[in-house]
Amino acid sequence: MKPTHIRLRRACAAAAATGLLIAPAVAGSAHGATAAPLSTPAAAPSPDTDTEFRQLTPAVAAQLDAAVRQVMREANVPGVTVGLWAPGKGSYVKTFGVADKATGAPMTTGLHMRLGSETKTFTVTALLQQVDKGKAALDDPIGKYITGVPNGDRISLRELAGMRSGLFNYTLDPDFIKKFEADPEEPFTPQQLLDYSFKHPVQFQPGAQFDYSNTNLILLGLVLEKITGRPLHEIIQQDVLEPAGLHNTLFPTGAEFPDPHGHGYTNQTASGKIEDATGWNPSWAWAAGAMNSDLQDLRSWAHTLATGTLLKPATQAERLKTTPMNIPGAGYGLGIFNVQGWIGHNGSLPGYEVLVVYLPQAQATMVILLNTDVLTDNQEPSTLLGQAVTSIVSPGHVYPSHKPLVPKSG
Repeated sequence: MKPTHIRLRRACAAAAATGLLIAPAVAGSAHGATAAPLSTPAAAPSPDTDTEFRQLTPAVAAQLDAAVRQVMREANVPGVTVGLWAPGKGSYVKTFGVADKATGAPMTTGLHMRLGSETKTFTVTALLQQVDKGKAALDDPIGKYITGVPNGDRISLRELAGMRSGLFNYTLDPDFIKKFEADPEEPFTPQQLLDYSFKHPVQFQPGAQFDYSNTNLILLGLVLEKITGRPLHEIIQQDVLEPAGLHNTLFPTGAEFPDPHGHGYTNQTASGKIEDATGWNPSWAWAAGAMNSDLQDLRSWAHTLATGTLLKPATQAERLKTTPMNIPGAGYGLGIFNVQGWIGHNGSLPGYEVLVVYLPQAQATMVILLNTDVLTDNQEPSTLLGQAVTSIVSPGHVYPSHKPLVPKSG
């Protein structure tokens, strides 16, 4: 079926349209395990299971192998990389499937992948660094920096970063969709993206509710450029990536995608058929979703982001104050979410999905990378994988996939 909008996916499980849990596969050989259907509830942990994070023993690894392969089969995922690390519990790093369906090249741990909305975590971190320097305040109105924004004298930077602005999400605009589908390799400017948004009325008054809108991050990117006098890609590189020690992460200025990289497959096309989106230009996502990275950089970033090592403690505390989302146990802070204790973000744009999260209670990191964004019964494959994995390794903190109360996308 032809998609009705371009999905730069909203944060966490609130973006996924699922109502069912995934059962962890039975222990034993991954090749010989019997897959349970996606509709089977997750099995209750045994009495001796550590509900924070289980020891990553060979038996648990076999369960994870089987569960990942089960989701891949049922969601038709070409390739996946899963990384788990927890002090004292061990690690699990494994790739499955193919990075390129045309050649059959396998997924490997060194591949670059497009990040989608994980980009938001870098943009908002850069903004909060400017707050720490006294160059901006979270309660400044956006109109102080950018003219022509609807309700610009009332919408604060905090409300933009926390998805409570009420501004229309430009990726839902029919004219934007038409232009994107006509040529997904064509570049967009930030002002073009805002123009698509601002021709629509505001959805609600600032702060009244949570509604995930990529328009918010385009504005924050422009604020950063206004404050610093530098282009956004330089700000992210110099202020965030270099201090964080991330050498394989890039904010592209066009369609740049370092080698080696995985090929990404999407049905967000004019025909609705699955195509290779690897060379598509992510400029339309800009500050909201244009970046790319690899497994090891994202492992490091998950910890840096959740613990706030690039920010003052008081600023990180503000960042982690969450607004309830539309599923139990999920809240959104400032460019970051907390879902059942897992702190971080996910991302999705045509051809790629990522999930990058950290569980402070166990000092555990989970990174999932995959080369498709094609939904299965309106369910995000990254969310299905996140739930499958956490049902096994952290039964007290299961990353959920529940049906949103209002089926919107962004």
